[in-house]
Amino acid sequence: MSETSLDTEQTTAEMADGSAAPVQFDPVCLDVPRIYDSCGAKDCLRDLNVFFTAENQKIIDTATSVRITRVSVITASVDVDSVAFHRGYYSVDEKFYFLCCCEVYTGAGALPSNVTGVAVNSKRVVLYGSDGFVKRFSSDRTPEIDPTELDCCGGYAGSMPTATVQVSSPMALAAALSPVTTPVIVPYVPETVTEFIGGELYEPETQQVKTTIGVFSITTLSRDVQLMLPSYDFCVPRKECDDSEDDPCEAFSKIEFPTDSFFPPNSQETDGGDSPFGCRCG
Repeated sequence: MSETSLDTEQTTAEMADGSAAPVQFDPVCLDVPRIYDSCGAKDCLRDLNVFFTAENQKIIDTATSVRITRVSVITASVDVDSVAFHRGYYSVDEKFYFLCCCEVYTGAGALPSNVTGVAVNSKRVVLYGSDGFVKRFSSDRTPEIDPTELDCCGGYAGSMPTATVQVSSPMALAAALSPVTTPVIVPYVPETVTEFIGGELYEPETQQVKTTIGVFSITTLSRDVQLMLPSYDFCVPRKECDDSEDDPCEAFSKIEFPTDSFFPPNSQETDGGDSPFGCRCG
């Protein structure tokens, strides 16, 4: 589709036969979040301490080996703060709370015990978020009063951009038992995490579990702005909802044969090139 001015309210679209046909549109003004800066990360989180409840920690104290089976993100906290002497730049502090599912072996020939613990990791990134010196009030939001903005001697503080963090499913890379030689302090975890895990986390006294996790994440800084965009039509559904149950064999017949499962491709066929993110192991 070729570019054109919104004043013309007309542009062209390429048809299937290669010809161009005029398309009418209406310019509309939308209030949307605009991303000013973003970054991606491929983090290899090495030797994170895993903390357990008192009951599960007793199992860890008598364990001879451990294997991590699955890792997932329970929740995360994201804080934004301005960077001194760098106008328009902001630091984004991210703290992730990982749920670690482990198989713990207490002796030769013994069946493993399944226990779950929590690992915590923090990181900081600096992104450009532009400047904003306005206050936003809306009928569907309860206004909040910030005492720092009402300080007569401190000047008018700029509004912070909105930070968003997207995290893929973490990869459980390794886990090992380690003897406790120095006191291990339990990090702060929100009440929602302790409720999810089923109790308070305890400091290990005899031995602890250390795990290595691989995480892919994307962090963005955005602000709400007004943009004028071309509108071509409303998003009217083009098909009716089908509430009938399909025959299971008919549904199965629509699935393509999994050739790659029987004949796995070699490394040259699956190599996607160099990753834009560097692993931060080491």
